[in-house]
Amino acid sequence: QVQVVESGGGLMQTGGSLRLSCAVSGDIFRVNTMAWFRQAPGKRRELVALIDYNHTTNYSDSAKGRFSIWRVDAERSMYLQLNSLKPEDTAVYYCNVGVIRLLPHKYVEVWGQGTLVAVSS
Repeated sequence: QVQVVESGGGLMQTGGSLRLSCAVSGDIFRVNTMAWFRQAPGKRRELVALIDYNHTTNYSDSAKGRFSIWRVDAERSMYLQLNSLKPEDTAVYYCNVGVIRLLPHKYVEVWGQGTLVAVSS
């Protein structure tokens, strides 16, 4: 099995910063693309940022210039630095990971349980 656990959410004021972490564990051959999604109350889940196996990154328009994603392969972890937070960033942030398992040797996509980021005005 593969487990994904997020941490680092919290309550911040407008303009503040947070760092989210995502840790992956289990019977893993390789971690492929890793991504952060978010879901605000009453809205659909949306992609915030992703980083692939080659560390190529991609950001949503709302994240560009404010958020930064990176990964530490040796730790099987991923991070999202959120700067200049706005009330509209309030959401549950989810880690999504594409993994090739050891046995059976197949690709699976795993979600974490989410971590809440709340930004007050």
